[in-house]
Amino acid sequence: MVILIKVAQLLLSLSILVIFHEFGHFIAARIFKTRVEKFYLFFDPWFSLFKFKKGETEYGVGWLPLGGYVKISGMIDESMDKEAMKLPPQPYEFRAKPSWQRLIIMLGGVTVNVLLAIGIYVVMLAWWGDQYLPNSEVKYGITVDTLGQKIGLLNGDKILSIDNKKVEDFFRIPATIILEDAKTIQVERDSQQIEVAIPREMISAIVKHKSPDFISVRIPFEAADFAPGSTAKSAGMQVKDIIIGINGKKTIFFDEFKAEVQKHKNQTVNVSVLRGVDTIVMAVRISDRGLIGVAPKSPAGYFTFKEYHYNILQAIPAGTVKAYEKTSDYLKSLKLLFKPEVKAYESVGGFITIGSIFPSVWDWESFWGLTAFLSLMLAVLNILPIPALDGGHVMFLLYEIITGRKPSDKFMEYAQITGMVLLFALLIFANGNDIVKLFR
Repeated sequence: MVILIKVAQLLLSLSILVIFHEFGHFIAARIFKTRVEKFYLFFDPWFSLFKFKKGETEYGVGWLPLGGYVKISGMIDESMDKEAMKLPPQPYEFRAKPSWQRLIIMLGGVTVNVLLAIGIYVVMLAWWGDQYLPNSEVKYGITVDTLGQKIGLLNGDKILSIDNKKVEDFFRIPATIILEDAKTIQVERDSQQIEVAIPREMISAIVKHKSPDFISVRIPFEAADFAPGSTAKSAGMQVKDIIIGINGKKTIFFDEFKAEVQKHKNQTVNVSVLRGVDTIVMAVRISDRGLIGVAPKSPAGYFTFKEYHYNILQAIPAGTVKAYEKTSDYLKSLKLLFKPEVKAYESVGGFITIGSIFPSVWDWESFWGLTAFLSLMLAVLNILPIPALDGGHVMFLLYEIITGRKPSDKFMEYAQITGMVLLFALLIFANGNDIVKLFR
């Protein structure tokens, strides 16, 4: 069921993005009275799932969910319709239009993708608002996994800044370390300020790390719920009890308890809890997995999040800024692909990776947030100067506008083929990475 929910979200998100992207090309073409022969969601080699014709345009849904397209008359595109290009140009064809009009038509898709992302963020901010955890609120410090320890961080550290620049949002810390290629982290440890130098090889390790939670918030261990058959509940533990020790050893924080309890698998230990103002000691059996069947209180219950609420007019500039920040982050992440020492290319993924970022339950806030971000990704990738992408066409049109010389149809045909080969190679590489990861 989880897989079906993720697949459904992925297909719905991609469908929305493809329809809006192609509509950008479609509406720009129609404004300049350029004929659009086809408007398809997904590709339709050999046959389509559904189609109908209205006016000069055939609308349909293909069976291959790798994108979509509009077929514009008189344009060398993925259809590679060479016969039509041999005929004299017609007034309604793309190739007969002035270069500035063709440029606007080619920019229509990415423009609409950016506007769609801004629109989604505006509505989300007006509907749900926004919130973040101020770094100053993380009063108990952090917990780190083995990767965080290799970086040089310890449980209980309080992060003050990264490269001597304060980070306001605690959950932005991992992304800041990666995207800003951070060199140092300033922390407070045992009431002293120290500087942790980030080993160069650690950036690559962070990028490949399966969990972004190599740095998490530290919390006390307050019982919030019990698993079926919980030995702690059987021993008399109650909701809101705060666990403070095992066999006389203090374990004030959840991470301390987790580490200590692993030493006592299949043993009965004395667990000390604070109930109100009283300290109670109870004998609890530890399972062979080092568990006592207690769920801790959510971290959100210990901190005050900073919240922002917007009306629709306030949400417009805020949504625009959010789209700009997300685009900036994505561009920085793309730069990592060109740093061999980071090996970010090993983490490139295809449809499985994209689908995995959607939540396992249907959550509209997460869905629309991811759809907005994917819309910006689609805009950025499509504007890259690669033949067969919108950016490739834009590159050749800019050359034509600057030099006054139009590339020949034969050159454009070869460029289109080259671009398609590159795109298929990237598609195979990305999805091949996904398959390899499944067997690791």
